[in-house]
Amino acid sequence: MTERTEVLQPEPAVALAGLLGVDLPDLENDGLPLLWHWVYLLDRPHQADLGPDGHPVRGVDPAPGRRRMAAGGRVTRTGPLVVGRAATRRTEIVSTTDKEGRSGPLTFVVVRHTISQDGEVKVVEEQDIVYRDAASTPVSATAATSVPVEADEREFPVDPTVLFRFSALTYNAHRIHYDRDYAREVEGYPGLVVHGPLQALAMAETVRETGAAATAIGYRVVAPLFDHQGLVVRATSGGVSVRDHSGRLTATGQVETLTGEGKAR
Repeated sequence: MTERTEVLQPEPAVALAGLLGVDLPDLENDGLPLLWHWVYLLDRPHQADLGPDGHPVRGVDPAPGRRRMAAGGRVTRTGPLVVGRAATRRTEIVSTTDKEGRSGPLTFVVVRHTISQDGEVKVVEEQDIVYRDAASTPVSATAATSVPVEADEREFPVDPTVLFRFSALTYNAHRIHYDRDYAREVEGYPGLVVHGPLQALAMAETVRETGAAATAIGYRVVAPLFDHQGLVVRATSGGVSVRDHSGRLTATGQVETLTGEGKAR
């Protein structure tokens, strides 16, 4: 288990609001919206401890040297996490499971973060991470007909600038998100990879735009999304999801609000 404590300053939230193009929330009373804790209490490994892909190779990564993918997660906001006060994040590996997939051996890791403030738990999160061996063949992205954005959908920009800024805000050095040459030539992707957490944040924010106070989310990344494919979010009473411009589903979620209203699955 690792532990990190710091006083939460407003600047990371200000930066995230600017990236998302939303008004700054009341950080001292309402606290950080759901998932905004992702720009706080970050791991900051030494540069010498990073591998060629930008991930740590010593001390914190349970499967160093293998390809890392965000598969999903669950986050519950149990109380307001406010700025101007100290908060503590405790991190532990809950489980590690090895399986054989169609592309070879896979390692599934569940990491739990618990964030406390003023002696009370404010956020509980479990991240699902998948590690695999390097792909032997490139990941293809076939051309498809563009599907118009409907009235109940929101298009979120995922150009290289957005991906770079989100990586910087979350201190994520994984090169697939900002180094196009590396993404194509080393990991075999057709473009920059859109972060799974950024897709989850887009879903949570789309629900928050309705005026609902989102308190929990469970999300799953079902297919890789690349920067040239676009990101479109739909949030209705029947579900919240992310698709690309062709209509291909890339992420789904289950968002809960203070009223107990489910917004996705």
